[in-house]
Amino acid sequence: MKKLILVRHGKSSWEFDVRDHDRPLIQKGIDDAHSIGRALKEIHTLPDLILSSTAARALQTATILTEYIDYELKKLKITRKLYTFNWKEQLEVIKNLSGDVDSCMIVSHNHGLTELAGILGSEYFSNVPTTGVVMIEFSTQEWSKIEKGNTTFHLFPKNI
Repeated sequence: MKKLILVRHGKSSWEFDVRDHDRPLIQKGIDDAHSIGRALKEIHTLPDLILSSTAARALQTATILTEYIDYELKKLKITRKLYTFNWKEQLEVIKNLSGDVDSCMIVSHNHGLTELAGILGSEYFSNVPTTGVVMIEFSTQEWSKIEKGNTTFHLFPKNI
């Protein structure tokens, strides 16, 4: 069985004159990431691997989450391939995961992330909000063969 934890990065700032890739989290994004991290700790979520987009806001979100789920920061992997808003490109990263990884957390971007949650999971979400988490389990041993899975939980900051 494979477990996928999709995380949309936290709320980011538009007030700085920087490239989209370099936009940081605002305080609400930081606070929400801490809240989500605490909630994930309560349900004992420890992925084998965390992959993050290289965008500042995604990397900040992933870094905060590692603090709560006892994931060593040095194990966090960043990939430019997750700096995408396209679900097909996000899915390609997932389908190419190593078979020895049973659970993986992906920190990436919308609209792709919301679409991916709906395509792969058993629940429909019109929008996965910033810092939202959706976990999907698959009855397969190979990431390359994942298809429709079972959404086992979702966690959104407004529900905490």
